[in-house]
Amino acid sequence: MTKRELVLKISEQTGIRQNDVMAAVQSFLDNLIISLENGHKIELRNFGIFKVKTRKPKRARNPKTGQEVPIPERKVVTFKPGMVMKAKIK
Repeated sequence: MTKRELVLKISEQTGIRQNDVMAAVQSFLDNLIISLENGHKIELRNFGIFKVKTRKPKRARNPKTGQEVPIPERKVVTFKPGMVMKAKIK
């Protein structure tokens, strides 16, 4: 499902104009990104948890040349689904 499809579905279900729904969805996503950027954990009850983890630096190997390549430390966003989501997806 794309953001546009989500906006259309919410607009149909609530009767709110598409432009207003799009603004609300975009604002939610922008604030989610800003919070993660600032190192905060986002916990949406019964949905899941978004948080930023730091991956350790490591050495990898180029499969073509066999040469070792250093991979620097980096931050990644992880998502852990909530209990309700897990139950419904099973």
